[in-house]
Amino acid sequence: MKILRLAAASAAVLLSLVAGVQAQTTLRIGLAEDPDILDPTLARTYVGRIVFASFCDKLFDIDEKLSIVPQLALSHETSADGKEVTIKLRPGVKFHDGEPFDAEAAKFSLDRHVTLPTSFRKPELAQLDHVDVVDPLTVKLVLKAPFSPLIAQLTDRAGMMVSPKAAKEAGDKFGLKPVCAGPYKFVERVQQDRIVFEKFADYWDKDKVAIDRIVYLPLVDATVRLANLKSGGLDLIERVLATDIKEVKADPKLRLSTAIELGYQGMTLNIGKDKAKGPLSQSAKVRQALDLAIDREAINQVVFNGEFKPGNQWINPDHPYYQKAFPVAARDIAKAKALLKEAGVTAPVSVDFMVPKGAETEAVAQVIQSMASEAGFEMKIRVTEFATSLKQAEAGEYQAYMLAWSGRIDPDGNSYVFLKTGAPQNYSAWSNPDADKALDDARLVTEQAQRKAIYEKLAKIALDEKPLLYIYHRRILIAHTTKLEGYKQMPDGLVRVIGLKLK
Repeated sequence: MKILRLAAASAAVLLSLVAGVQAQTTLRIGLAEDPDILDPTLARTYVGRIVFASFCDKLFDIDEKLSIVPQLALSHETSADGKEVTIKLRPGVKFHDGEPFDAEAAKFSLDRHVTLPTSFRKPELAQLDHVDVVDPLTVKLVLKAPFSPLIAQLTDRAGMMVSPKAAKEAGDKFGLKPVCAGPYKFVERVQQDRIVFEKFADYWDKDKVAIDRIVYLPLVDATVRLANLKSGGLDLIERVLATDIKEVKADPKLRLSTAIELGYQGMTLNIGKDKAKGPLSQSAKVRQALDLAIDREAINQVVFNGEFKPGNQWINPDHPYYQKAFPVAARDIAKAKALLKEAGVTAPVSVDFMVPKGAETEAVAQVIQSMASEAGFEMKIRVTEFATSLKQAEAGEYQAYMLAWSGRIDPDGNSYVFLKTGAPQNYSAWSNPDADKALDDARLVTEQAQRKAIYEKLAKIALDEKPLLYIYHRRILIAHTTKLEGYKQMPDGLVRVIGLKLK
């Protein structure tokens, strides 16, 4: 009898342990690509931003109305001359390695963003001269000149804080095992397979964190992502195909969350690094001809069932900074051919057209290829894995490149890093002194009408020289199971995990 009782007790313990394991909740998120690097200073991909949202808190965040709200910061105050911004920090915050987040840590992260040789945050914080530690929970950002987009920049990767101890120890390998101060801490990453995080017990807002683990799974094929969502293999997927909207809405076990993005889908044209010196890089008239060959609304209807928004600028037509003086031009094949003739170019114009792998991007490229051929362009599509395409873009190993930008709340975030001479994401290698001046001047003023007038000058130059053809603005399409509660979609396209629950 004693043996039986012991066996029964052991079984009870075992069942209890199993129940405990079963009680663990895991949120499985399907990504359209594998992120580049999990280091906020060096990262530059949209999917990376989605992943960062779960583990790397920022000084500030945005809400549903795109208002800036505190996160690791509590408040900020700008001096009368606009050259000093004092930021009060949240007390009691810890990094995932147990190190305290304080003014010294904030200074370290900001300095790292600005000084690391390979940093992609430098243009975003270009006016930052130095950071002073005022007291343990206060930093003062001293600027070279007034910088109106500063706080907006600190709502994204430029505002992400990393553990000084971990960053110093890891050096340039920090992205392999990142340590931040977000709701989840890094567990493991297997390239092209999975990225795993687990709940951080000492998170400053831990009462709002209900899910135990998050697993990000890169699945390039949108059809495969949706199939996995429907079968229960995933709980949420990003970038649902517009053509699959009806299928998602018809499934009682699924929900669709949408918003028009802050960014754009465009075609970057290699001007300054084109080794072949093709007509596209040598003549603005040739680039204008290619632009006139594209029917943006037709692309929207054919590929996206009319769900997206055609555009021709770095912000969408509903944005307060959109320049209505330069509306989307109608397709004009006759004018396109005339421009090629004026440029002294004989058709067909051969173009190496690099396209990141993905159903929608490839579909758009094929439509552009067909449209452009009517104007005298031979667009030679070269489908490339996304991370590889970025490296080739940096090296100038392309002539036209389909590249999306997820967007920022301030127009500076959609323009400066791509159009400023020498900016790290100016893949076009375009350089125009008047455009540079407009980009810099727009950073000096806060009043909207003044800034908009400056951006009008920039728009006139960029839309004439066309280093980048802006084509459309995507509708963010996120699908998730009805078992997931509390999900809200915002126009920045990020997947925020705070407040989510799995039934």
